[in-house]
Amino acid sequence: MFNLTRLNRFWHLPVSYGRHNHQGSSSVEVEDSISLRVLVLALVITGIVAVDIAANTTFSWWAIPLSLLGAGWSYYRRRQANVTIKFCIAIGMLMALGAFFGQLFGELNDTRLALAELLIQLQILHSFDVPRRKNLGYSIVIGLILLGVAATLSQTLAFAPILLLFLAIALPTLVVNYRSQLGLKKSQATSQKSKEFKLSQQLPAYSALFIVVVALGLVVFAFLPRFPGYQLRTFPVSSPIEVKGGFTGQTIINPGYVRQGNADNQGNGNSTASGDNGQPGQVDSGFYYGFNSKINQNLRGEMKPKVVMRVRSQVEGFWRVLAFDRYTGKGWEVSRNEDVTTIKRSPWSYQIFLSSPAISGKTREVIQTYTVVSDLPNLIPAMSYPREIYFPTPMIAVDKENGLRSPVGLSEDLTYTVISDVPYRDRTLLGTATTNYPRNIKNYYLQIPPEISTKVKQRTEEILANYNRERIGKSQKSLDSTYEKVLYLAQYLKQNYSIPKNPFEFPFLDEKEDLVEAFLFKYKGGYPDHFSTVLTVMLRSIGIPARLVAGFAPGEFNPFTGMYVVRNTDAYAMTEVYFPKYGWFTFDPIPNHPLIPPSIEETQTFSVLKQFWNWVAGWLPSPVTGFFNNVFGTIFSWFGKAIAWFFALFTQGWVGILTGLILATTTAFLGWLGWAQWREWLHRRRLGKLPPMERLYQQMLEWADQKGLGKHPAQTPLEYAKVSSGHHTPANAQVINDICQAYVSWRYGCNTPNLHQLRQKWQELKKSTHHQRK
Repeated sequence: MFNLTRLNRFWHLPVSYGRHNHQGSSSVEVEDSISLRVLVLALVITGIVAVDIAANTTFSWWAIPLSLLGAGWSYYRRRQANVTIKFCIAIGMLMALGAFFGQLFGELNDTRLALAELLIQLQILHSFDVPRRKNLGYSIVIGLILLGVAATLSQTLAFAPILLLFLAIALPTLVVNYRSQLGLKKSQATSQKSKEFKLSQQLPAYSALFIVVVALGLVVFAFLPRFPGYQLRTFPVSSPIEVKGGFTGQTIINPGYVRQGNADNQGNGNSTASGDNGQPGQVDSGFYYGFNSKINQNLRGEMKPKVVMRVRSQVEGFWRVLAFDRYTGKGWEVSRNEDVTTIKRSPWSYQIFLSSPAISGKTREVIQTYTVVSDLPNLIPAMSYPREIYFPTPMIAVDKENGLRSPVGLSEDLTYTVISDVPYRDRTLLGTATTNYPRNIKNYYLQIPPEISTKVKQRTEEILANYNRERIGKSQKSLDSTYEKVLYLAQYLKQNYSIPKNPFEFPFLDEKEDLVEAFLFKYKGGYPDHFSTVLTVMLRSIGIPARLVAGFAPGEFNPFTGMYVVRNTDAYAMTEVYFPKYGWFTFDPIPNHPLIPPSIEETQTFSVLKQFWNWVAGWLPSPVTGFFNNVFGTIFSWFGKAIAWFFALFTQGWVGILTGLILATTTAFLGWLGWAQWREWLHRRRLGKLPPMERLYQQMLEWADQKGLGKHPAQTPLEYAKVSSGHHTPANAQVINDICQAYVSWRYGCNTPNLHQLRQKWQELKKSTHHQRK
């Protein structure tokens, strides 16, 4: 029978465990668990391997063998003072710290890898003297930090298996560590009927827990908003690159423009692909033809897809490379290719400041970090209107079309960061822009070959004149502004001209043919970049300054890495139009492309959830999908704006910070209050479903628990009534005893209790205790 004298009288009594020392000293507690030491070592090794995979380093070659050696030595010497070893470890740590600071001040680029190397060195030194569980805890923390550093360095999903492996090892590590904290040791031969704790026996439970944790993590990850990053002004950039010889910025180095039989000529500024001066030719299979000072659009063929760079950006955007101002009849060229400005950075910083644009519209700072995966030309992709660039070379050049040029080609693994002041695209403001263009804009961005000028102008004016008859949808907007005219012409080209399905279906142009004329009047279509060329020339024909801009589409967003994966096939050309006071804005006339390129108002706040919904929506009928799109779109749009507004408060000085803290505290309190009320409602609902006697018994136990006299799970109702008699007044103890007796009689004897009398006694008990408190 249950022995009350050996039981803690109530459940909420503190439990303490003594510390035992095999050496008889109270200051040192040796950790003898081999399982815990092996699991901690596995965590550390996993962290080191994670850094190697994420950063493409080779720390594992020397760090893992030394970690194994240190773990073995530490276990063997765990009961020794190891004073000499401690002094050597201290000296080694000071040397590692000195090397870290030397590397930190010697290289002003990204310091995350240097921090990871320091942690690995400290962990190896530390591993030679870890006698106590607390020392093993330090190693666990170092392994976790290494995993976090690897997560920030990783740009691919290759990090995901390492993360899962770390989690699989961490779960049993925490269990064994907790058992060690509680003083639970393996059973000895003298233990009575106790089973030895074995990790192998707990494998099914760990597997189930692992699956639950991963599933919950994925759910939280899907709903977790993607906030703009880079709140700290330390930006990733590669190690410095030395530039030999003079750099003028006039030469464009494109690996795809190498003349046959002359490998030394790496695509200088005067060369094009095969077929100079608009002659027929074939595009390079690996490099976009448009990244050069001259481009020939009388080429045919297609590129083979390959990843060229990964971009981490606060918002989705068009990664602009360069622009062209002169139309040649079958392509474009940069007429002022030799008129570039060289800008040098200071010797102690990677930061290069660029001149601010002369625009008056509202702008937003957007930070982008580019990591080159495959060789690219020496043209530096960036969002429009870059203000600062953190680049590894001592200088860069800026051309007259606001394109950035590097002294060297962008090679694999090169990393740089750009800060751009991207203007907001306000349709109302742009619609009010005047047509009073500056002289330098008129001189360079209204050029059009005279042979086609009149014919293209007549066709353009005819399209605009027939707007009311041929307008898209049922829009009643008038074409009385430059912005609306550009929008309509771009949409008109999308809907009335087509792209050939076969890369060689569109015939080569002969020597006397003009691309725009053939597109509009002869073939009724062309290849994607041809649409942008045609729109640019049509706008020029009616006096609207425009130019052709080439760059990369945003690419495929990876919600797990937070990066845009950009391929060579994402490169294409669009039309940039000038609006006085507001600057240049792009328009995309290519079919199946959005008319307006991605703007800074669009973010990837709920990207994972959005992609999952897109997958689900593919299986639903269109009306249902449309309804849910409207509902969820409104909710997420409002929620995203609210979150952005809240975080913007902390950038508005002390008043904004104080307002944000007050708002956060108030929201947290209201959330807690709502959660408490929700739990109370659920509790009452659960009690309401119980039989009357069961409900009264549970209410009595809850009341007693609130008094600090809760029932131990191992106690029976009658045992609890007997123990509680010594801690209540005789009247209250009698009521508790009557309820417990009635509950046992009802539950196990099938007797009907006198509920009316019991409830009356219960109410009197609560009233008496309430008056006693007063």
